[in-house]
Amino acid sequence: MGDNSLLPKLSQNLLEILNDGEYYDVTIEVGNDPYVKIFRAHMVILYCRSPYLKRILSTKNKKNDGILAHIKLPEILPEIFQIILRYIYGGKLILEEYDISNIIKIMDAASKLSLQELINYLQSYLIEMKTNWIEQNFSMIYQASFENNSFLELQKYCTNLISDEPDKIFKSLNFSSIPEKLMISIIQSDKLQMSEVQVWEHVLKWGLAQNSELPSDLTSFSVDDFNTLKNILQQLIPFIRFYNLTSKEFSDKVFPYMKILPEDLCMDLLKTYLDLLDPNSKPDDKSKPRITKKIDFKTIDSKIITYQHAELILKWINRLEITDELTTSHEFELLFRGSRDGFVPKNFHEFCDGKSHTITVAKVKDSNEIVGGYNPIAWNSNNEYSNTKDSFIFSFENNNGIDNHILSRVVNEQWAIRNHGKCGPLFGIGDLYFWNDISINGNSMSKKINYDKSIKKAKDKFYIEELEVFQIIKT
Repeated sequence: MGDNSLLPKLSQNLLEILNDGEYYDVTIEVGNDPYVKIFRAHMVILYCRSPYLKRILSTKNKKNDGILAHIKLPEILPEIFQIILRYIYGGKLILEEYDISNIIKIMDAASKLSLQELINYLQSYLIEMKTNWIEQNFSMIYQASFENNSFLELQKYCTNLISDEPDKIFKSLNFSSIPEKLMISIIQSDKLQMSEVQVWEHVLKWGLAQNSELPSDLTSFSVDDFNTLKNILQQLIPFIRFYNLTSKEFSDKVFPYMKILPEDLCMDLLKTYLDLLDPNSKPDDKSKPRITKKIDFKTIDSKIITYQHAELILKWINRLEITDELTTSHEFELLFRGSRDGFVPKNFHEFCDGKSHTITVAKVKDSNEIVGGYNPIAWNSNNEYSNTKDSFIFSFENNNGIDNHILSRVVNEQWAIRNHGKCGPLFGIGDLYFWNDISINGNSMSKKINYDKSIKKAKDKFYIEELEVFQIIKT
């Protein structure tokens, strides 16, 4: 029978062997002075688990005292190797205990030791569970992934993000540290989903950040300052589609920086825009337009929400105004439906754990009201809170329209999402939660605690007659 129930005991026993320090026949010197640590280990386990260590061990000769000569690993930090060694012996790694920078160091050490299984596991964890963090710290992940040819999945993820959603990279926390070549690949993309004046503003922001001595106020710029900025941006300027700007955008945003443009471009832009009288007009066919995709929903398999609801929810996810136009296609993939899969928490977690970018919607019993929430990170059952700044909850007064709605965004990010194995979807500390084991198809509640608005007038518990969870997939 395919029973893995015996494996935890085996893992525990092997970790006990590691911790006991008995019968070891390998010593490993890890790190560089002054941070060096000696680890004791067992040849047969290292030989089986790490191809790299296997090659080293096969060249070592046993001394008379039974202990092998040192293996030296100066390029790995001792604290990182200790984590790896526990994985080698016990097959265990509790990633929630480590910050992302340490996970990248673990991946790098795993690559040096040829632990491809661990590399694949860590890549999947980052891509599936830490998408928000990757987007906010894109430059770090991009550089780490392309410095190591073992990180193919992360490379693929970064490449796809540049191609499909380059605007997210502009919003990353370490945007100013993005390498020049990466900036060029982003701004030359036809799929860049932002106006050309926004592209220009981001390029200027990046350029100014490359030299801390440049004044923040343009009126304080000297001739040398303009020349410095011109040299910084000379490789990027050819990819700005200046002729896609309106006359007013050119006048307000580009004209003050004309000294950093090549002379021939500068003269042609001046001539072109001086010929335009309408501040909202643009030159004809001078720059290739960027491709803006119209939203194209597939059929929404929902008993609760309509196309109108879904479209507005997507605008909230993208932080757009109601009047803005969606430029990306999406699919709402149904993960869970209470009437089909059962109104019990374990079923919700069975279908939804590990899934990120999910929308939960519920029809309140004996009313036309809809309530719900967006969770950008993956659900799980670890009974802990998850931190995100992008989650929100909402309500629609009428399930047939979107006129009367309430949007409530998270304000206390560290308590944005609650993962509880004995409850359904939980947002905040009771800001919106759905049923638990003691009350089937009911005992839901909403009260303002960690989100900025109350989405229900009545603060009492309520019952729901249907609940659905969708994963938002970009197509």
